[in-house]
Amino acid sequence: MSRPPFPPFTLETARQKVRMAEDAWNSRDPERVSLAYTESSTWRNRGEFFSGRPAIIEFLKRKWTKETDYRLIKDLWAFDGNHIAVRFQYEWRDADGGWHRSYGNEQWEFDTEGLMQRREASINDIDITESERRFRWPAPGPRPADVPGLTGEPF
Repeated sequence: MSRPPFPPFTLETARQKVRMAEDAWNSRDPERVSLAYTESSTWRNRGEFFSGRPAIIEFLKRKWTKETDYRLIKDLWAFDGNHIAVRFQYEWRDADGGWHRSYGNEQWEFDTEGLMQRREASINDIDITESERRFRWPAPGPRPADVPGLTGEPF
């Protein structure tokens, strides 16, 4: 199995890889998302450590059960060879109807077939009001082309 574009990344292919990841995560489909990772991909997400596609699928199911109305924007931060760093923000609603914005950074490492073999994510959350939301496109689904990324976006 392969997932182009392949490393080593150029500016164009790194941006493409980031947008593909964003679109997949905005689908909120754990099985679809998991196909971008190697069978033995290792993850650190906040304080959780796990590996393998089945664990990724279970993690994402838990995540999107807790984090409803999820909408995500990822932006390329840096890249080199088979590594990409991204910054991201996402908004979500909890079971009590409260809104949150999560800020984070990820480090990605890819194999030669373009599958992510390692993902490390550091994430912080803040509470927001409904009126403070920035990401309002229909969900689940990709961010529309006319909704800008995070470049220049204040915290």
